[in-house]
Amino acid sequence: MQKEQEMIVEYEKESLKELYKNGKSKKYRFEAAVVKKYQKRIDTLMAATCIEDLFVFNSLNFEALQGRNNYFSIRIDSHYRLEFRIKREETEVVLTICTVTDITNHYQ
Repeated sequence: MQKEQEMIVEYEKESLKELYKNGKSKKYRFEAAVVKKYQKRIDTLMAATCIEDLFVFNSLNFEALQGRNNYFSIRIDSHYRLEFRIKREETEVVLTICTVTDITNHYQ
């Protein structure tokens, strides 16, 4: 039986990585509370072993994005969502790679 590990989080845009690591970015300008929630959501993604781990958190409002294969979103707060795509690589262990693609103002 293959052992799963925590999800690997990658960033499509360097500015999204910068926002997570430093709490600020040249491209994204959000209130401190939104940044803090974004960082918490990335931590949640990192702690998951597979995509199914995200289903149990109702507050994430996890959903597949229509018309975009393997793209999903979770809620950052009532105004913003975090969009990402998932792929699985089956090697010696099952690796789930989550690529963070954008923060959108979907819920306005």
